[in-house]
Amino acid sequence: MGEQTTLTVATTGKESLRTTVPISIIKNFKLKAGDKLDWNFDVKDGKMIIVVHPVRIEDKKIIP
Repeated sequence: MGEQTTLTVATTGKESLRTTVPISIIKNFKLKAGDKLDWNFDVKDGKMIIVVHPVRIEDKKIIP
């Protein structure tokens, strides 16, 4: 079995939920507060298949 997290209410009065990203994932992908994650999922045989990857935005120089 993998790591387990607990869902909590994201915003009072809304239906969305949030959970904690396990530290092993944070370290492996060098994540920090404010980073964005892209979530894709499918359902197969009654199980969620979730693929999550960090969104990396390259620094762009603006030339006047």
